[in-house]
Amino acid sequence: MLYILRTNLLKEQSRKANPGPFTMDKNLSTDQSIEAIRAKAGPNRRIAFISGNFNVVHPGHLRILKFAKENADFLLIAVTPDTTAGVSLPAELRLEGLRAISIVDHTFLLEELPEDFIARLQPEVVVKGKEYETRENPEQSAVDLYGGKLLFSSGEVRFASLNLIQKEYYETNFSAIRKPLDFPKRRGFEISDLKAILPKLAGLRVLVIGDLIVDTYANCEPLGMSQEDPTIVVTPIDEKTFIGGAGIVAAHAAGIGGKVHFISVTGQDSWSDFARTTLEHSGVSFDFITDTTRPTTHKKRYRANGKTLLRVNQLRQHAISPDLIKMVISAVEKRIDNTDLILFSDFNYGCLPQPLVNQIVSMALSRNILMAADSQASSQLSDISRFKDMEIVTPTEREARLALRDQDSGLVIIGANLQRESRANNVIVTLGSEGLLIHGLHNGIYVTDRLPAFNTTPKDVAGAGDSLFTCSAMARAVGVDIWQSTYFGALAAACQVSRLGNTPLALEDLITEIEDPSSSHRT
Repeated sequence: MLYILRTNLLKEQSRKANPGPFTMDKNLSTDQSIEAIRAKAGPNRRIAFISGNFNVVHPGHLRILKFAKENADFLLIAVTPDTTAGVSLPAELRLEGLRAISIVDHTFLLEELPEDFIARLQPEVVVKGKEYETRENPEQSAVDLYGGKLLFSSGEVRFASLNLIQKEYYETNFSAIRKPLDFPKRRGFEISDLKAILPKLAGLRVLVIGDLIVDTYANCEPLGMSQEDPTIVVTPIDEKTFIGGAGIVAAHAAGIGGKVHFISVTGQDSWSDFARTTLEHSGVSFDFITDTTRPTTHKKRYRANGKTLLRVNQLRQHAISPDLIKMVISAVEKRIDNTDLILFSDFNYGCLPQPLVNQIVSMALSRNILMAADSQASSQLSDISRFKDMEIVTPTEREARLALRDQDSGLVIIGANLQRESRANNVIVTLGSEGLLIHGLHNGIYVTDRLPAFNTTPKDVAGAGDSLFTCSAMARAVGVDIWQSTYFGALAAACQVSRLGNTPLALEDLITEIEDPSSSHRT
């Protein structure tokens, strides 16, 4: 129940703007109350109805509630009066427990027979426990009169593990993070010094430009191998959708205090609408330029037992047209004089063709605006060196070698050569579980150093690079040296990979980890 309770607490913050579950007004007639429920559910939405005592909500209840919600759009729960046999808690406490469950849309105290209420409301689905299937059910006659359905289910056992899956999305596992002490000592700072960075980030004006991605995680129950062909068979349990790509870079920057504007190219579809809503909730302003020749990039990961089985990408990778380039430039020109830092977040899906990059870089250099770039190559090619004169670039080892067309040289040489090729002030090469390599300016000369991975048991490595990139660049933009900036970014990445999916970073997570002495150790 931890995830469900946490979700409810978050919803409380916006309850005035978006009223949640309600109890029937005793001053309303039954007919008026039914009209209010129908109005609240909205037109053309299927209602599922369940009634019961609900003294203590247990996993069995949760399973049947999930079953009911899967068979309708709107879940309506009625609790019986306090005088009903078997009731041991006051109705208000029982209602409060049900309201804490995120999939429940409405609750109320039922003061008439369920079959009478069903006949009046005419919900599309009425659900009862499996144990009632062989008994006489007065609700059956009621639903038969208007063509509704009476369904019986005990729910599915796998739902008992759903809360554990939900916790992975939102709860950071700080116990998996280990902060190295030798690097700060070598570079002349204390871990506690990182806390002084946070107030400096407040109000930093950040312009993020790059490819928007929407990520969906489909958690599945593995059923085994098909008997007809060598196919893995799974059944879905739960789905969560997040903003990704350059969008999560913008959300990270806003989450740690930046004043952020995001410019991207999207399709004209529901995923673009989802991104708009999510960014608004994260406090990010944006310019979305519609490209009718492409969908909004959407990636769906099918996962089972904590592992990704398959990823399906819906995307186009061609460069945007000259007309769209002009529109992006126009959007940048409106913002650039009120910008402290530009972040290029390139996934090589066509949003940042070279002529566009060159024009933005030229505008930024003429105004002495700091820039940083990340150009990712997972299932596609990239060239981080095409982003010239950046303060920081953050390629993976593979991306650095692709840019240099060098598969043989040692990492120190790779870092130094990439710095010269790209004219970047600092290069951070990420090495996955091996940590990262920093090639940075120190007292006027270039020095190379290493940091181990802070989190060696990550839940989801997909968001590591974006959080490292965002936080390191923002720290540099407020005057923090490259060593503290990189350590700060590595700490942010460790927090991010401690949970599943791309949830924006929060200052609270970083403060908690900076202040935690138990996670510090010598290497």
